[in-house]
Amino acid sequence: MIRQLSLTTRLTLLFALVSSVVLLGLGWVITSAVKQHFIDQDREKLEGKVLLVRHVVAQVSSHEALEAISNQLRDAFIGHDDLVGLALGPDGEVLFSTPGARVPLQRLRQPIDATMTATLEWSEGERQFMGIVSAIETAIPEAPPIVVAVAIDTDHQARFMTEFSKTLLFFVIGAALISGVLGWLAARSGLAPLGDMKATAAEVTAHRLDHRLPVSSVPVEMADLAVTLNQMLDRLEDAFRRLSEFSSDLAHELRTPICNLMTETQVALSNTRDAEAYRDILSSNAEEFERLARMISDMLFLAKADHGLMLPSRETITLEHEIGELYDFYDAVAEEKDIALQFAGAGKLAGDRLMLRRAISNLLSNALRYTPRGGYVSISISEGSLETSLTVENSGATIEPVHLPHLFDRFFRADKARSHGDSEGTGLGLAITKAIVAAHGGQVAASSSNGVTRFRLTFPGGRSRASSAVSPRAGRRHNTSVRAALDYDVPPRHPTIPP
Repeated sequence: MIRQLSLTTRLTLLFALVSSVVLLGLGWVITSAVKQHFIDQDREKLEGKVLLVRHVVAQVSSHEALEAISNQLRDAFIGHDDLVGLALGPDGEVLFSTPGARVPLQRLRQPIDATMTATLEWSEGERQFMGIVSAIETAIPEAPPIVVAVAIDTDHQARFMTEFSKTLLFFVIGAALISGVLGWLAARSGLAPLGDMKATAAEVTAHRLDHRLPVSSVPVEMADLAVTLNQMLDRLEDAFRRLSEFSSDLAHELRTPICNLMTETQVALSNTRDAEAYRDILSSNAEEFERLARMISDMLFLAKADHGLMLPSRETITLEHEIGELYDFYDAVAEEKDIALQFAGAGKLAGDRLMLRRAISNLLSNALRYTPRGGYVSISISEGSLETSLTVENSGATIEPVHLPHLFDRFFRADKARSHGDSEGTGLGLAITKAIVAAHGGQVAASSSNGVTRFRLTFPGGRSRASSAVSPRAGRRHNTSVRAALDYDVPPRHPTIPP
């Protein structure tokens, strides 16, 4: 039930409850203090009267004087209508009693120590009495002490405390109601920025993602919430923008091969041709179909990555061995373009062999594609105590800094002039590389300056051990497992993102 109440109602009830508890506690303290004050005041009055009676009794030196003591005690109580007095002689008989006194005699006839004063309380109907009992020695030799009881009527005090408690209770109830109203006003005023945030959030739509919640005009407690929500809106706007661009780029990328297929097919059907011509047309169409198949396969792979790409298998991978086989596979391309392949370092990590080969192959084929004739491509491995890194570096044109944060976006090409005429790249290679590295718990970064472009892959779980550099180009092994890894989606002759 409490969950269905608004925040304003909750705060109002909380204010009222806290105020009631505090006021009730304060009322209890005040009531206790007033009551104790009355008790102390009555005791002080009773003790003063007992002191006077003690002085009178102490002067009694004979039995005759003892019998005449009642007149002296009666004089001591004149003018004190709220006091009740009673005195018992040595034989237990009543020597003195104020008019209307009903002191319980059985309590007085009990043995009382002459050095102590006992407290006595009793009631008569609605009247309450509180008194003290004291044994007072006389001057009569070897005579037992006289027992004296002095009490005061506390009925007026009880009535006062009853009225005082009622008044205090009404005050607490009224204060709680006032606190609730003031708390409601304070909560409504304090939560007003939430209404502004709600109105701003209501204006956010798929076509208006640029609205942001106010931060400077809200209280400090809500500023963090506004900042967090604005960051969420930034992510949503960026994701929506990338999704829109992705949809547009995907439609364009699919339109080009489909238009080519439609055009070639229509031209082929326009005239009768021989078998060789049809064979050439089908061969050309097959290349377009292969490109479409690669693109669809890449998209499926990235879709899995968006939903948490799982590693098909995990094994210990010797990186220098994998790079050696990749270099053997790409050696012909490097020699054709007069590009030097360099390698240094060694390291191991745990992961899926085919997926890691695909990630490194995308970077290597990308580097070979955009390295000018006579340039170089190098791969270096560094293994530390906490991580293992692999860096792919190539010479060539410097990538503009504005393009570096977007290199791993889908269908992004730094060189827009070559994006439409290039039939080999689909703009998904670096996005796939990033997804594979992320699936292994690593990170990927790119930098470009002074004609050198670097892609750095960092994987957790490095081990500190000495390893000598191994030259991967010793021996010409064109391992079929390398082609299997490269044909997993994108063949080496189809690089993706230009550096």
